[in-house]
Amino acid sequence: MIHSEISFKVRTMGSISCSSIIILGVLVFLGSAQAALQMNFYAKTCPKAEKIVLDFVKKHIPNAPSLVGPLLRMNFHDCFVRGCDASVLLNSTSTNQAEKSGVPNQTLRGFDFIDRIKSLLEAKCPGVVSCADIIALVGRDAVVTIGGPSWSVPTGRRDGLISNATETLTNIPAPTSNFSTLVSKFASKGLNLKDLVLLSGAHTIGNAHCNQSFAARLYNFSGTGGQDPSLDSEYAVALKAKCKTPLDNTTIFEMDPGSFRTFDLGYYKQVLKRRGLFTSDAALTTNSTTRSEIIQLAQGTLSNFYAEFAKSMEKMTKVGVKTGSSGEIRKNCAVLNS
Repeated sequence: MIHSEISFKVRTMGSISCSSIIILGVLVFLGSAQAALQMNFYAKTCPKAEKIVLDFVKKHIPNAPSLVGPLLRMNFHDCFVRGCDASVLLNSTSTNQAEKSGVPNQTLRGFDFIDRIKSLLEAKCPGVVSCADIIALVGRDAVVTIGGPSWSVPTGRRDGLISNATETLTNIPAPTSNFSTLVSKFASKGLNLKDLVLLSGAHTIGNAHCNQSFAARLYNFSGTGGQDPSLDSEYAVALKAKCKTPLDNTTIFEMDPGSFRTFDLGYYKQVLKRRGLFTSDAALTTNSTTRSEIIQLAQGTLSNFYAEFAKSMEKMTKVGVKTGSSGEIRKNCAVLNS
């Protein structure tokens, strides 16, 4: 997005012992949850499941390449709230505002895309393939379809029963996040600084809305009424030419200008030129470890980036998964089974 994990300082032997127990407990939980995931989980129950997903993606993504970024973002947003359990797909009800209604998810797209695949799978194998697995498979297959990296997607996830809009703000890193916030939110999911740099590399594709993502950097950075001094001045002029007011909620801007539909190293090169679109992008250069990672990636080969990105995606898509008897297999991804 370090070869070393984030370390936490403790002052006493008692706190070391307590911390060790907590960390061990988290690792055991994550290990047991991930253990039930396996490659070709549906080999016997729905042998053509993954092919149905891939065929649909390969047929439709070439006609709608702008969906790749949102579908990958959906995968990220799902996993950061209650784990990778398709809670992001649930609709709000009269008594509950679901994750879809949360501010970070209000610009998500691709829900219908997921629903159409789910319908195909339900017709072939009713009540077998989870919506959570569909999100994970679609994220990978969509990226591959535009010539990007591939990664292993073991399956066997089950769908969660809870979706709460307020949890999106506390769990999903915002584009306005500073470095310490990014580190904290990634660490809470078992992801380290290297994962942070690599997963941020997904910003090499897609667009962002002006007002929710970066307008404050142009017109009122940190409440100063001015421009973010860390932003390249020429780049700022280009941004202001499209995002003419801080209240613009319709205009979109390419996250990696010039190659926003190509999964390449452009994002890292832009960040080093102080042309990262978000505050969170610029924040990655304020730490020596993450800046070094970015430089290595920008100067390295595309194949190396792909291989490293794949490792981080494999980690992220196993965060907090529900398996075995946890959750359910939804018949309709937007609604809990009755």
